[in-house]
Amino acid sequence: MNVRDSEVIAGLLLKSGYVIVSEPTQADIIIFNTCSVRQHAEDKVWSEIGRIAKKFTVHSPRSIVRRLSTIDRKPIIGLVGCMGQNYKEAVFERSPAIDFVVGPSDIAKIPEIIDKLSAVSSQSSVNNLFEHKIWETDSKIRPEEIYHTGCYEDKEHAYVVISEGCSNYCSYCVVPYVRGELHNRDYQDIIKEIELAIARGLTKITLLGQNVNAYKSQAKSIQPSVDFVKLLQLVNGIEGIQEFSFITSHPRDTTAELFKAMAELDKLTKYLHLPVQSGSNKILERMNRGYTREYYLELVDKYRKIVKDSVLTTDIIVGFPGEDEKDFQGTFNLVKDIRFDSAFIFKYSPRPHTQASSFIDDVSKEDKEKRHALVLNLQKSISLEKKKCVK
Repeated sequence: MNVRDSEVIAGLLLKSGYVIVSEPTQADIIIFNTCSVRQHAEDKVWSEIGRIAKKFTVHSPRSIVRRLSTIDRKPIIGLVGCMGQNYKEAVFERSPAIDFVVGPSDIAKIPEIIDKLSAVSSQSSVNNLFEHKIWETDSKIRPEEIYHTGCYEDKEHAYVVISEGCSNYCSYCVVPYVRGELHNRDYQDIIKEIELAIARGLTKITLLGQNVNAYKSQAKSIQPSVDFVKLLQLVNGIEGIQEFSFITSHPRDTTAELFKAMAELDKLTKYLHLPVQSGSNKILERMNRGYTREYYLELVDKYRKIVKDSVLTTDIIVGFPGEDEKDFQGTFNLVKDIRFDSAFIFKYSPRPHTQASSFIDDVSKEDKEKRHALVLNLQKSISLEKKKCVK
């Protein structure tokens, strides 16, 4: 999702007369597009911003742009995305070098904000610039036009957002608090964006959403309602697409109808990312995931029976509050039994605003690291075996 957001931001700035530069030291504007899902991701951002504060330079920012007409002074530094929504004006206290903060739903305002700051910088000394801070974190629905700038990093592949936010409120997850409740884009706008990408020569598409399975475009006048399966059918019929996929799916909203569509649609890849998070019913309930271990196992069985030669990946959290050795063993055994093609495995870290942030984080750092290593090594061995079988 953040990759596409960065493309959107770059597209907005290019449209406003900025250009992308290859060297950070050449940039007049440096923008960090951030994630708050894991503490580790936030720590990396603060570390990089610290480099700017010290040297006015940074390595590998997500978006770097330069005005066609520039002056030689400190770059304007922006922090946008989930961290912006999470911490708002407190960002300036953490790092005075930052000039503006923007939440995910307000990225359309970035060009205007930069113009305001540029006007200030042309009349002020570097020291006085710190007096002019701007933050926009209204968490409102994004304007549709931001998705139609035609900016894509890849020459063959395009990410297309079909929904924003999430209404599941898993107890560990910060997404509803930083990206808002679920909002589905109109299917006609989605089709239009895909057709624009195809016209630019991009023939591979990935549909994006925090929970794509919950997608539903409400009827407008004579337009019919379109659910996720119907959307997949419409996308499959677009001329010029070679292949397309989607991420991410929530097990609670995943159905056999989706699997049948995956099996039947010739351009849709046979790939499903289905986060399980835990193999313990006790922990799944504490996570507010809305399903059980048994339900997940049955779902996977249906998927593999219906979608032949399919790929299955997942997300797993170890060390969630209340997870004892028996709970962890349930997760370990689930990974062993299902044999995912690959998995993203994380050590639990509390996230601000979430329900789980009020839980006692009672699994020690040492146990988290041990459990993480055990599942990671198990999954590595499974992935290696499956690759050998394919060869």
